[in-house]
Amino acid sequence: MKPSATLDASRPVWDLFVRVFHWTLVVCVLMNSFVLDDGETVHQWAGYLASALVLARVVWGFVGSRHARFADFFPTPGRIARHVRGMFSGHAEFHWGHNPLGALMMMALMGMVLALGVTGWMQGLDAYWGEEWLQELHEVIGEALIILVGLHAASALIMGRIERTRLLKAMVTGVKERY
Repeated sequence: MKPSATLDASRPVWDLFVRVFHWTLVVCVLMNSFVLDDGETVHQWAGYLASALVLARVVWGFVGSRHARFADFFPTPGRIARHVRGMFSGHAEFHWGHNPLGALMMMALMGMVLALGVTGWMQGLDAYWGEEWLQELHEVIGEALIILVGLHAASALIMGRIERTRLLKAMVTGVKERY
């Protein structure tokens, strides 16, 4: 992603699909992690919904609006290194969409949700029914996801301060504001 060439105070960034995806996925993850941790039908369907959301988001990453497209923010090693160097030097590049570390986190979170969906689905197959290693793997991935979610939320608050943007508000309204 290229930094903004202008000093706009605000810009529409997150389209409706991205915002509905984000908050619906938040509900699915929190519900399955803290409310429905018993492997019952609602837990399974919330997991399937989360996986379907991620797959839809992957498609949207190729056909969606400008800042939803992977081409706008894909976290290459060069982009990540440049972003980290800029942050540590006090001259971080501003990105209207995801910054490279935010993009890396987004991809990690989506990968974890898909891994949970696959391992959860596998537990219902005859070939893996009752396999303790698979159940443990599913739980470890779930715990890792919650750690990443916490890091994601904390990073959004910290980066909002560093970049002087209202990131949480942008995920509700779709408009990213600089102050």
